[in-house]
Amino acid sequence: METAFKKHLTAFIGGVAGIANGLFGAGGGTILVPALEKFIPLETHKAHATALAVMLPLSVVSAIIYSLSGNIEVNWLTVLYVSAGGVVGGVIGAKLLKKLTAAWLNILFGMFLAAGAIRMLFL
Repeated sequence: METAFKKHLTAFIGGVAGIANGLFGAGGGTILVPALEKFIPLETHKAHATALAVMLPLSVVSAIIYSLSGNIEVNWLTVLYVSAGGVVGGVIGAKLLKKLTAAWLNILFGMFLAAGAIRMLFL
């Protein structure tokens, strides 16, 4: 059911994720997965896979804007090394995604979000 409202809602969710990505360096998973599941609605595995696909363009645009602003320097050598590790981790994660049930995927996702929130509050 691709209504005009659904298309606008999807674009709005993308905008919110983009703002979060620009501010915090995150947004693909933390915003998109729950929003895609609840409002679009996408099945859990499709929501995670879609969020993964969206993260690359969000991150590239944010990094370019940071780098062009002159206020914040992007360490491109670090980007290269982290990206290399991220590619390997992404392949492993994508293979694991297929093996997890939706319930376990949500439990693990919630645990990672909670761990990140606790770290941000106390470190």
